[in-house]
Formats: sequence, C-alpha cells, structure tokens
Amino acid sequence: MAVRQLAESGDEDIERLPATKTSEVVSLARGPESPTERIRRLQWEASVLAAEQAEQFGAELMQMAIRAREIAEGGEAYPVGVRELASRIAGDLVVRAKALLTIQHRVGPGS
Repeated sequence: MAVRQLAESGDEDIERLPATKTSEVVSLARGPESPTERIRRLQWEASVLAAEQAEQFGAELMQMAIRAREIAEGGEAYPVGVRELASRIAGDLVVRAKALLTIQHRVGPGS
C-alpha cells in the first residue's frame, strides 16, 4: 500500500480573491432589482426582523414575570418590601407581555 504525504503550503501559494463589500444573489430570470424593488424588499426584511425582536422581547418579559413571582413567593429569604415589589412587577409584566404579543400577532410580521 502506498503512503501519501501532504506537503505544507505557504501562504504565498494561495491565490487571494479580491474582497468585495457585499455579495448579492440575483435571479437571472428577472434581472437586477430596481431601486424601488430594493427599498420594498429591505423594508419588508426590517419589519420581519422587528417582529422577531418583539416576539423575543415578549418572551423575555414573561420569563422576568416568572422570576419576579419566584421572588415574591420566596418567603423569609427576601425582605418584605422586595417580595411586595416583585409581586406587583410580576402581575404587571404578565399583562404587558400578553398585550405586546397580542398586538404583534394581530399585526403580523412583514406588514
């Protein structure tokens, strides 16, 4: 059986490609985007990203409400004032998170 060895190659042997600032996939059937089409596409992409961020924010608010409820029910480990404030915050966060998610679901992404 023949043994193969790989020889190290110096960086000078690697062909460098010119760096481009952006790369874009263009449908050959349609041709390049017009500025108006590009603006519409970018606005749609921005609204989808905003919807994703709003969904994530709502989920994080719900997680914070759970944490606040745990502190509120933490017993003597937490001072009375901390438990009371955490209880108020927990109730408020649940309501606000549900409202935020309801509005986002009603409007929907990309609209």
